[in-house]
Parts: sequence; C-alpha cells; structure tokens
Amino acid sequence: MRRRAEAVPRGAYQVTPVFVAHAEGAVLEDVDGNRLLDFAGGLGCLNVGHRASRVVWAVRAQLDRFLHACFHVTPYESYVRVAERLNQLAPGNFPKKTLLVNSGAEAVENAIKIARAYTRRPAVICFEDAFHGRTLLALSLTSKTHPYKSGFEPFVGDVYRIPFAYCYRCAYSLKYPSCNLFCAYHLEDTFRRVVAAESVAAIIVEPVTGEGGFIAPPPEFFPILQEICHHHGILLIADEVQTGFGRTGSLFACQRYGLKPDLVVTAKSLGGGLPLAAVTGRDEIMDAPGVGALGGTFGGNPLACEAALAVLETLEQDKLAKRANDLGERFAARARTWQQQWPLVGDVRGLGAMQAIELVRSPQTREPAEEETKEILRYCYERGLIVLPAGSYNNVVRLLAPLVITDEQFDEALQVLEMALETIQKARMLTTPEPAKNAKDSP
Repeated sequence: MRRRAEAVPRGAYQVTPVFVAHAEGAVLEDVDGNRLLDFAGGLGCLNVGHRASRVVWAVRAQLDRFLHACFHVTPYESYVRVAERLNQLAPGNFPKKTLLVNSGAEAVENAIKIARAYTRRPAVICFEDAFHGRTLLALSLTSKTHPYKSGFEPFVGDVYRIPFAYCYRCAYSLKYPSCNLFCAYHLEDTFRRVVAAESVAAIIVEPVTGEGGFIAPPPEFFPILQEICHHHGILLIADEVQTGFGRTGSLFACQRYGLKPDLVVTAKSLGGGLPLAAVTGRDEIMDAPGVGALGGTFGGNPLACEAALAVLETLEQDKLAKRANDLGERFAARARTWQQQWPLVGDVRGLGAMQAIELVRSPQTREPAEEETKEILRYCYERGLIVLPAGSYNNVVRLLAPLVITDEQFDEALQVLEMALETIQKARMLTTPEPAKNAKDSP
C-alpha cells in the first residue's frame, strides 16, 4: 500500500487493501496467502468466474497464433464471429450489426455517436442514478456527482436527465402500483418543458441500475418507455454493461422486461476478464456513420474476441442464467429475513443474481446509512468476503458473485454478511442515545 500510494494517483481508488495473487472460480488468494470469497467479480466482469477453463484454453490457443493485428488494417475471423453471435443473441427479431470496442464507456460513446448519425438529432436523455462511464460524454450521462463528476466540468451539452423508477425513493413521492407509472409517462411532459421530442436522438437507460444501486423498475416501466420512444422516432439504447451475460437470470436483462432496444451496449463479463465491449443494434442504424467513422486501434482485440466466444459457450453449456436465478432467490429469501430482523436493512431488491440491500438508519425516515455501509464492507473483507458498495448515497451492498460459485461458498459468504449486519446493528443500538422524555412522562 505504501508503494501504491507513491506510484499511483489517489483518484484510482480501491475498496479494499487486498492485493490478489491468484484467483479461481469465486475465490481469491492474496499476497499473504489469505483466501477470500469474491462477491465483486472484478466489478461485474466475471460472471463465468475467475480463470474459466474454456476462456483460459481459448486465450492460450490464440497466443500461439498472434497477439495483435488491428481489425481496421488486417481483419481476423474471431471479430466477425463475436459480432455474428451477438447479432444472433441480442434482443429483437430484426437484422443487426455489432461494433467491438474496449470498454463500457467507449461503447456508450459510440452508441450515442451512432444514434446521432442516424437520427440527425443532437439531444440525449438519461436518468438519475445512472452510471454510463467516466470518459467525457459517458460522464455527462452519469448521474452521481461525488466522486465521479465533481471537478471535471464542463460536461457535454444537450444531455438531459429525468428521474428513474426508483420506487423505494420515488422522486414524485408516489407509491407503486397506485402511481400508475407516473415516472414513465412523465417523459411526455419533459418534451414540453425541457427538450423538444424532435430534438432527441436517443434515450439511454440501464435495465437495472448498476452503480446507482441495483434499482429494478416495475415490469410496466420499459414497455411504456419504448412506446413513447417509437411514437417520437427516438432511439432507445439499453446499457447492459453490468446487467448482461446471465447476471439477471437471462442473457440480457432486456429479455426479462420484453424490451427490444434499438441499440444494446455490452462490456464487462463479455470478455471473461479481458477488455472487450460492444454496440449491437438494428443494421440500418449501425450503418448510419460513414466508412472510417467508427473504430479504434485495440477494439475487438484477438485475445478478447476468443475469450468472448468461450464466455458465450460457457454461459449456454453451463446454464449460468438459470444459476443466476437460483442464486438470486436464495439471496433474496435470506435478505428478507434480515429486513424483518434489523431496521438497518431498508430495502431488498434486484433481478436474478443482480441483488442488493439498501441500508438506512431508520425505516421511517430512510436516511441513508453511509457510514454503517463502510463498516460492513470492512467487517466482510477482514473475515474473508469481498463485497462492493453502490447507490447514489453509498448505502447499498450489492451482489456480483461469479455465477459459478458453489452453494457451500455462497452460504458461507451470506453468513459473513449476516454477521456483519448483526454486529453493526447491535453497535448502533448501543451508541444511539434514547429519545428524550416529555415532561408529562417524568415521574
């Protein structure tokens, strides 16, 4: 850590002081020989697990052929094969094409470029609590100010933000389902009061928010959103960077909602641990930019392409989407007992294995328990479990375990998390002063 502080800028933050030496499946081993269960998955990049066997063999085989040959100079088949597979698998029964790049943020920026080229419109609408990356346009679409945005102004223009379907903290102080999905229909009001519909190229949305706190909207939200977009000729971009490739119980979270977006952005677990991202969409939209308008030196590099093909095979052969649903049900059932037992657990939510608990200081006020969340994360990693925070208020504990985790490992991890919650809840009860008595209650 001393060497890290001297050599690496403080902005490149890490959640734990654990330096990894080896990893396999859902287990990390650090440089001191400690073994830890991994509920972070390289920040959602390892749905198929650390060093998945098919991925390792595919990468080794590619090492014997060539390491780099820029696709824009001398193409190679694996890039085309990945594009063909994603075109086949992505939601929507229509012809598609795929562009490969390096990261989620890069894919988001290219999706916006493509949408603007196709519609000839400038504006983009995004959502509160969204995270779309850290590069300039992606950061402009990202919601959370600290630590992501503060100090990096000015941002890209013609970006407009509206509330998401965050039912636990409704922006309109309504309750589902009696709200009749006011947040979705309110988009029409946005066209009257904020930005004209005919100026909007695209709406970009995460089917389940990632860094924003694993917020899963009601099932009616996306059909309403899609209908409004189609009515106004606005493209709908689904950011599946964190939700994709089995995490939510289907290959894409869109499939859980019946959503057929015009463009889908993927990354993270696509590469099985190697950097790879993609934009997949309707062929006529993807062809809107001219020749040479899209690309990048390392986009769709050969090692990552072979890894991606192995990832897709592993997801199918090992039925990992079904496994995600099983894990999610096990977590949610246990977490709901925590919610009944401890006021600290305000909300339990998610889709498939993309599950989370939101921690609050009071179920009545729903004041975010940010400091308590930090204490829980520390308690966990000191006892062999790596777990990550999320949420605009830094008070969400999220589940990003590799889907190959065993039942025994999963139960052990949940036991550690349960102990952490119990310990912090008891500590709060000891340190929180009793409310003052009214004078009439005094003897």
